[in-house]
Order: sequence, then C-alpha cells, then structure tokens
Amino acid sequence: MRLITILFLSCLCGSAYAEQPAAAKTPPPPAALPSTDAPDEPQVTITKEVGQTVEEYRSNGKLYMIKVTPKHGKPYYLIDDRGDGKFARQESLDSGLRVPQWVIFKF
Repeated sequence: MRLITILFLSCLCGSAYAEQPAAAKTPPPPAALPSTDAPDEPQVTITKEVGQTVEEYRSNGKLYMIKVTPKHGKPYYLIDDRGDGKFARQESLDSGLRVPQWVIFKF
C-alpha cells in the first residue's frame, strides 16, 4: 500500500515539473506591456532656483512630499503625513523609530 502511494505521489510531482507549452514561453505583444503613465507611479517636478533645487512629488495629482536641496548644505524634506496640505519638515526620510532588539539566544 505504501509503495503504491509513493509511486502515485511521485507521478504527481513529476507532472508538476513538466515543461510548459511553447505558447506560454513567448513574451507578450508590445501592446500588452504597461504604459509609462501608470497612475500609481509618482510624478516628480524639479525646479531649480538661485540657491536651491526643489523636487515636488505627486501621486494621483496630489502633492505629498517636497525635497529641498540647498546649494550649500544638506537636503531636507517637507512631508504631508495626514493629507491635509500641512507639511512638516524632516531632515531625512528616517522616521526616528527604533525597534528594540534583544538577544534571545546565543550559540
């Protein structure tokens, strides 16, 4: 009984690794490729001013982040966390959240 079960299962596993038909291996036609204007991709508008460069990031037409890079100094970010149009300044994209890490077991 065990031998029959093992043979049956091995046949099922072997058919799972069978080669796919040639039609499945061909790449999709160019019309089926995604367009470059996907709605979920952010749009970036770069404005160069006298002393700084401003990058505006929009998603679905809504401004959610501004990156300001001064000519001399570190860049900073203005981020709309709540979606109400009020931007808060962050020095970097690091949120400052530090997850505790404990050693549970050593080898």
